[in-house]
Amino acid sequence: MARAIHERSGRSSRAFVKLNCAAIPMGLLESEMFGHEKGAFTGAVAQRIGRFELAHGGTIFLDEIGEIPLELQPKLLRVLQEREFERLGSSRTLHTDARLIAATNCDLQGMVDEKKFRADLFYRLNVFPLFIPPLRERQDDIPMLVGHFAQLFAHRVNKKIETVSTETMNALVRYSWPGNIRELQNVIERAVLVSNGPVLKVPLTDLKSRAQTHASTRIGSAPGTAASKRRCTAHPRCARRC
Repeated sequence: MARAIHERSGRSSRAFVKLNCAAIPMGLLESEMFGHEKGAFTGAVAQRIGRFELAHGGTIFLDEIGEIPLELQPKLLRVLQEREFERLGSSRTLHTDARLIAATNCDLQGMVDEKKFRADLFYRLNVFPLFIPPLRERQDDIPMLVGHFAQLFAHRVNKKIETVSTETMNALVRYSWPGNIRELQNVIERAVLVSNGPVLKVPLTDLKSRAQTHASTRIGSAPGTAASKRRCTAHPRCARRC
């Protein structure tokens, strides 16, 4: 969704820079965002350009923004407010004109109430929220996605997949996909590997066992936790040319 917003905007000719905040160690996240100078810390053997600097004129996508530590949030807020920052180890102020899109599975409002996320940063991010429904609520998309992933993985392993049986497609559409697109992608990748002919063979027994596993997990879950929706926010002040 973030890439689609970028590609359909006036910034499409500039960089689309993405960063998964949950995948970067806490001590390196600031350097990833804002960059650092040589010698700024142990291991900084060369200057590094940060993601906000790379995204100048384009779009920066921060995935899992709820994972950003509290001590780094004021610096992110400053970029939103003033569009300026400094690399680690430098006193030189740099400026960026980047659209910021952020996504999270977390309840940021709840994190604000629990003092785990800054209220001022939340309000700056939550200007134009988009709620992306889970795959189980978009069943009409499943056949198209199955075809896309089947062709993608078949090409990678030099196979030719031409069709999917009606029984298999119906089973894929009925399945609840608690893991959303990533789970569907993994299932189709495995199906391509085990298919010997032009018909995609999805082990339906695996889907049934997955469904039983997830059903037993939901029995012990608090109401609503299994149905969280992904939120994506585009910050308009950083996106005047949207």
